Amino acid sequence: MRHLANAAALTAILALVLAQPGAAQPAAPDELRVCADPNNLPFSNSAKEGFEDKVADLLAQKLGKRLSYVWWAQRRGFVRHTLNAGQCELVMGVPVGYGHLETTVPYYRSTYVFVSRQARHLDLASIMDERLRTLTIGVHLIGDDGNNPPPAHALGARGIVDNVRGYPIYGDYREPNPPARLIEAVESGEIDVAAAWGPLGGYFAKNSKVPLTVTPIKDGDKFAPQVFKFDIAMGVRKGDDQLRDQLNALISQNHEEITTLLRAYGVPLVEIQHTAAGN
Repeated sequence: MRHLANAAALTAILALVLAQPGAAQPAAPDELRVCADPNNLPFSNSAKEGFEDKVADLLAQKLGKRLSYVWWAQRRGFVRHTLNAGQCELVMGVPVGYGHLETTVPYYRSTYVFVSRQARHLDLASIMDERLRTLTIGVHLIGDDGNNPPPAHALGARGIVDNVRGYPIYGDYREPNPPARLIEAVESGEIDVAAAWGPLGGYFAKNSKVPLTVTPIKDGDKFAPQVFKFDIAMGVRKGDDQLRDQLNALISQNHEEITTLLRAYGVPLVEIQHTAAGN
């Protein structure tokens, strides 16, 4: 995996699953099977309202295949128990070069962001901003083993700890879209600012009843080896070069349409750094 030093960020982005699969069944020749979370907007849900669902539908149409889903709640172990267990052929959102599968060229690149209430006029963009010492900051928590996203580690490196509030990335799965609780805490005034993965922060800010400001964190590279920006690709099983190559071609041919779709979901986009699959 390219970002070994950022296992926490990858875990937050992937939000992998624990559930055990049933017996694997091969896909029909005219079928494209996707493994996804049924309760994880803006990425996917069982109503197929996420941007990953929309991109998958576009790809299936271009391939002339019928799109179907294998739904699993997102926890660790997802790739092992779904894609690599033969339950599906495609996972829609993985960092480029993720080692447990074969990745396509990236179809977008995003970054961690600050989310705050527009009326506060905080305009935060820097992890070095001294106001972060007095503001109440929300971050996602992934586990009890120190695997937390890059902003949490960067704030800790600056000694900013006591005013940081953690919101579990997995949360209460009985509620819609558990990771959204972090952005809802900004909306309600429970916290002053959230440091969140861009697609999640951008989508829920865009759909908030309270006007929110989303600003990319511009200086995360000061806290190497933490990485704040990621090229996001699609994943297929290792050795499935035919499907990977077909997807690569479709990503290139439909770049503008995919980008327009992502922007409609509020995904903060930055320039893609890698154009070769598996880098």
